[in-house]
Amino acid sequence: MLAPPTIDDIRAAAQRIEGAVIRTPMLVSRTLSEIIGAEVWLKFENLQFTAAYKERGALNKLLQLTPEERARGVIAASAGNHAQAVAYHAKRLGIPATIVMPESTPTVKVTQTAGHGATVVLYGKIVDDAFARARELALEKGYVFIHAFDDPKIIAGAGTVGLEMLEEAPDLDVITVPIGGGGLMSGVSIAARAMKPDIELIGVEAELYPSMKCAIQNCQMPLGGDTLAEGIAVKQPGELTSRILSEYANDVVLVSERDLERAVAMLVGIEKTVVEGAGAAGLAALLSEPDRYKGKKVATLLCGGNIDTHLLANVLVRDLVRQGRIARLRVAAHDQPGALAAITAKVYEAGVNVIDIRHSRIFTRLPAKDTLIEVECEARDAASIDDVVSRLEAAGFTVERSSLD
Repeated sequence: MLAPPTIDDIRAAAQRIEGAVIRTPMLVSRTLSEIIGAEVWLKFENLQFTAAYKERGALNKLLQLTPEERARGVIAASAGNHAQAVAYHAKRLGIPATIVMPESTPTVKVTQTAGHGATVVLYGKIVDDAFARARELALEKGYVFIHAFDDPKIIAGAGTVGLEMLEEAPDLDVITVPIGGGGLMSGVSIAARAMKPDIELIGVEAELYPSMKCAIQNCQMPLGGDTLAEGIAVKQPGELTSRILSEYANDVVLVSERDLERAVAMLVGIEKTVVEGAGAAGLAALLSEPDRYKGKKVATLLCGGNIDTHLLANVLVRDLVRQGRIARLRVAAHDQPGALAAITAKVYEAGVNVIDIRHSRIFTRLPAKDTLIEVECEARDAASIDDVVSRLEAAGFTVERSSLD
């Protein structure tokens, strides 16, 4: 049975990797603090060269390989961030690397991993499938397997984030940490407890993948589905990490897809920083339960920033819809000249911009003489969209608003 790393192991890791990874900023967000009602600190690990904290553990592990192990080469399984970290630092150190990634991995993560010089193998639907295949290849080819989270050296490297956070803000009350396999929170927890024994440590998982919550709280919940936080979509957490978090974690909470989307969008809009779904999970937890953190000094880790640009665009537009700034209005009208002009006139009067218009004459339950006109529009605020609806209804039109929820 593997022994967990100690605070001394984490401090040694910090010295070992110093200069090869970035000591990322740890800053108070004034706007998020006002929204949540707490003093909110953000640790910008998305600013690492590979855009994720995973470099810390990967480098700590690679630096401790023997010359014989380096010559054999390494293999890892990851949805992307661990993959890029291993690939990047293996190349720096002259170590051959093979990375197995799920077939569903965002293109940006696949191309970046290959760009660091690693051989990429796409296999399976989720990380667990890729993990099993990587284990097989390690046995077949003699590669050294670099576990993404269930390894004391990986955990010690991840724990260096916790050291930095408490050095910057020693009086923190709470840290919320995204959990996939549990390596990050395990390392941060060991470091944080050593530096401030009474600190509250809250792990955060995607609602669709409550694997660590069930592992340490002995519960049964369904697992699976498409989550924005694919980086923490792990069905089986680590054995070592589960033991560590059973002792150190005060709680593990679950966040919805809606809150994950909201957190990603808010970080772009407020902090002007790009964070992937998994990296925004800690903030999503704060947004979903602000009363739990009210009046406290709370920090979270923006642990990764590798999100596909098209997916990011979708998230940002969907957030505008939820804010009420973009709307799709389904307007029933008589199919006759002037109907469309009358509708767009009301939109114009409210100071709202038309993005797109569609007519549906066939696929509608309206009478044959009527048409359904879908108007997609954008406004400066939700009240302007409400004004459009009021004006259309006052003019005799029947209006329905499309919803994401």
